Amino acid sequence: MEPISVLIVDDSALMRNLISRMLESDPDIDVVGTAMNGNFALRKTAGLKPDVIVLDLEMPELDGIGFLEKRQENGWDIPVVILSAVAKKGAEVTMKALSLGASDFITKPSGTPEANRETAEELISMVKGFGRSYRRRKRQLDGSSYRPESAAPRREKPEPARQTTPLSRTENWPRQQPKREPATPEIVAIGISTGGPNALRQVFAEIDPNLKAPIVVVQHMPAGFTAEFANSLNKICPLEVKEAADGDILKPGRILIAPGSLHIKVEKKSLAAIARVEDGENVNGHKPSAGVLFDSVAEQYGNAALAVIMTGMGRDGSREIGNIYAEGSVTIAQDEESSVVFGMPRVAIEHEYITRVVSLGDVASTINEIVAG
Repeated sequence: MEPISVLIVDDSALMRNLISRMLESDPDIDVVGTAMNGNFALRKTAGLKPDVIVLDLEMPELDGIGFLEKRQENGWDIPVVILSAVAKKGAEVTMKALSLGASDFITKPSGTPEANRETAEELISMVKGFGRSYRRRKRQLDGSSYRPESAAPRREKPEPARQTTPLSRTENWPRQQPKREPATPEIVAIGISTGGPNALRQVFAEIDPNLKAPIVVVQHMPAGFTAEFANSLNKICPLEVKEAADGDILKPGRILIAPGSLHIKVEKKSLAAIARVEDGENVNGHKPSAGVLFDSVAEQYGNAALAVIMTGMGRDGSREIGNIYAEGSVTIAQDEESSVVFGMPRVAIEHEYITRVVSLGDVASTINEIVAG
């Protein structure tokens, strides 16, 4: 298949070169152009028609927010991945960018070899995921195989079959058959990663304002961003959305977002159920980890839970959701067509830990229906 074409927009020549090298280390990505501010980016977007734009926010003349506003005026739906600084101001502007239609964000690399490798892996995953989703939309709109005008025609090759490493028989994962029938859910637990910010915006905008169960979310996101992310969701959601603090009460009408770089668990006490927020080692390569949340939900709620695993790279939570399934609770996975990266849901589906597979557009209504009993 043709490489995903990318336009990089950043006022730093050093950053443009670094991001270009990161992306072009993958043969399925082609950096077709760079721009030093939003004005140049507007002209190059119109001419190059990239599949994905990687956008800095702080630039002279026309900054990233200004570019996104112009993008909306022009009616462009090209996905935009934000390069964000790690700071409170950076978090605020990043959430504004997401509200203006940016697809997701990644923090700028710190410059150490290890940090650069991690940034490159995450950025490549985002670009390929959003680029392929964009091409699917284009094919659906024009009824043909979409090809960017800037790219030369190539013969498409079929994608290789996906491979999944089977679980070892010695691993302590649940039986395929649940222990009991599901009860009405007393909690909803969601694990999500790449593509999650906008997916959650869509789900929570459509959630039942009278939902009779609390929601706890693990969205892979660095420290410093989750408070602003929760605030941005709170503006569009009929329920209260907040960044979780240790000891927060789990109650209907409230959605708790795991803080960046901390794990979240749930605990039932005599008077109320509460959230436990704690530090610790990465689990499944992540902190917060959906696996940590799902394990605690299985232990504390048994067959009276609803677990949802959505778009994301890797397999965080993909096996641990099996513990919730084994207890008899309902488990939902987002389908491949609507996932930016079909990693986490795919593994859970292939291990038969999922009760229902639904599209992103049906996640909210499915949650509403199941919690209503």
